[in-house]
Amino acid sequence: MNPFSIKIKPVNIHQVHLLQKISKETFLPAFEQHNTQENLRIYFEKAFSIESLINQINNPNSRFFFVYQDDQLCSYFKINIGESQTEIQAEDCLELERLYIYPSFQNQGIGEMILNEVKIKAIAEDKKYIWLGVWENNLRGIKFYKNFGFQKFDSHIYMMGDDAQTDWMMRLIL
Repeated sequence: MNPFSIKIKPVNIHQVHLLQKISKETFLPAFEQHNTQENLRIYFEKAFSIESLINQINNPNSRFFFVYQDDQLCSYFKINIGESQTEIQAEDCLELERLYIYPSFQNQGIGEMILNEVKIKAIAEDKKYIWLGVWENNLRGIKFYKNFGFQKFDSHIYMMGDDAQTDWMMRLIL
């Protein structure tokens, strides 16, 4: 992968339908086999409805970014600060709430490039650490984050429809 062929661009309100599309299309292959269709439907209505995404985009403490490789949309990520964080809500940290890559673009260094970009943003905002939640059964994701220097510091329950799942809370000290 040529790093010069990667572009990261903020998502704007006029791209909400594209954000919904990539959200569903990247989430489904990652979690479809481990969850019921009903729980996925409930989660999609909560997290990826147009109304919910508009509210998230309009939140000044949350930011979405599209990632393009050679002008083709391949990934997106979402970061939160302050009160918009899903758990900690401290001023000295930044949450990476979502990082999803289309399967055809995985294993090309895009995830690492995104993590480096998030790290740069966190340092620029004088944050002390980055944290995230990753499902305890997502061994591939856990390994990826560990390889980047994240360490487990806690866990929390994450609702997938009516299924209470455990997420590892991992952080990277800056």
